[in-house]
Amino acid sequence: MNVPCVRVPREAGEATRRALADSNLLDHDHDIVVDAGVLYIPVAAPESVPDDYDVVDYDVPERESRQLPEDSLGYEPSYERLGDIVIIDEDDAERARTIADALVESDIRAETVVNRASKIQGELRVRDWDVLVGDDTETVHREYGFEFLLDIATVYFSPRLATERHRVVEQVQDGEHVFDMFAGVGPFVIPCAARGADVVGVDLNEAAVDYLRQNAERNKVVDRVTAIHGDVRDVAADYTDWADRIVMNLPHSADDFLDTAVAVAGDDCVIHLYDIQHEDDPFGPGLAAVRAAAEPEYDVEVLTERTVRSYAPHEDNVCLDVRLTRRE
Repeated sequence: MNVPCVRVPREAGEATRRALADSNLLDHDHDIVVDAGVLYIPVAAPESVPDDYDVVDYDVPERESRQLPEDSLGYEPSYERLGDIVIIDEDDAERARTIADALVESDIRAETVVNRASKIQGELRVRDWDVLVGDDTETVHREYGFEFLLDIATVYFSPRLATERHRVVEQVQDGEHVFDMFAGVGPFVIPCAARGADVVGVDLNEAAVDYLRQNAERNKVVDRVTAIHGDVRDVAADYTDWADRIVMNLPHSADDFLDTAVAVAGDDCVIHLYDIQHEDDPFGPGLAAVRAAAEPEYDVEVLTERTVRSYAPHEDNVCLDVRLTRRE
């Protein structure tokens, strides 16, 4: 029967499905359908789907009964998928174990189930995990047609940012110089390189840089990727005036590195600055910091002010896209 669906290319399917699920917009009574490389994802509230998605009516079958975790639990647990790892976030150890058992008994694919055991910690941005099922914290995450090998025990990675990463990557032009100051395993670096950019990715976490190099090979972009282990403030001297685009995804402290970003920026450079700010003024502090670092050498133009997601009560994870144009 015809039902409202979000229509996306197949390679964008998982990231789109996850974004819709995070917003409680999925229609769980109908199956997702693939037709000629296009995915049709049924949605329960089409009027609430963001305008940047393509919503159409499409003939999809009703979903056959399958075992879900809530069938045995009596409630719908919160979890997210990262490759074949399922991640839960429960303070109560007994409740976490019960949810893990229900996931294993369900039709959800879960080779490993982990519970968050700490917040993100230290300069390397890693966290502790309680492994409840399985024993392998390394996995391959697929996003918009790219594969990322990673180990959640040694690197930071958020699948929830897939849509935001894709938004930035879609702006990249062939031949650009892109500098990712906090690159991790390469979720910005790899797709930017695939669009024809020369990309430098820097990270303080040696394990992340090792995975970045492996992911460049895995995705066949190794000739356009330079992966550097180190403090970006030390690396920047080798790339003065080099970048056409800079990614600064270190939300709590990226503004501390704006002087370094300005040193790397070329005559005309776009900076994607990620920040955590109070909802009353989510973009003002970041813009003030950019102006303080860049002016009067550069003119500063705001291109986009985007709320990526809610981070905490009254705090938002935001992205400020600004263009720096060197004054003559």
